[in-house]
Amino acid sequence: MPQQLKVANLELSSPAFGNLRPIPAKHTGDGDDLAPPLQWTGLPEGTKAVAIVMHDPDAPLVDGFTHWVAYGIPAELDGIPEGGGQVRNGVNSFGNARYNGPMPPPGHGPHHYYFWIYALDENLDLEPGLDRRALLERIEDHVIEQARLIGTYEH
Repeated sequence: MPQQLKVANLELSSPAFGNLRPIPAKHTGDGDDLAPPLQWTGLPEGTKAVAIVMHDPDAPLVDGFTHWVAYGIPAELDGIPEGGGQVRNGVNSFGNARYNGPMPPPGHGPHHYYFWIYALDENLDLEPGLDRRALLERIEDHVIEQARLIGTYEH
């Protein structure tokens, strides 16, 4: 049975953009396609690892579009540097095992990019290459807290 999900003190932020603010071009497919730096505070006691997912629910697809899946992040860290650092990458909706930034269709209006952080009660030593659905399925029973940061971008 899954643990009771706690939403308490965990906070995710980025020095590159604020919540519900535009993601700078260098972190998009129109720019350098670099993962933005991320920082977090308030990991709950018992956190052994962290996972990050960046997902665009505004994409015109049934399940949205996943831009980044990163996991195996040690609980001792309090962030990820620009470019992603030494995370274990899963496969995004482009089919790449790396970060690929926002690039919504021209004229499609602003899209919202959800950066989710998951605090896990176990270091699951997950193999590289999991997509978003596979990762969420594997970590579901181990998430002790989660938080999100939402960035926007449009052409």
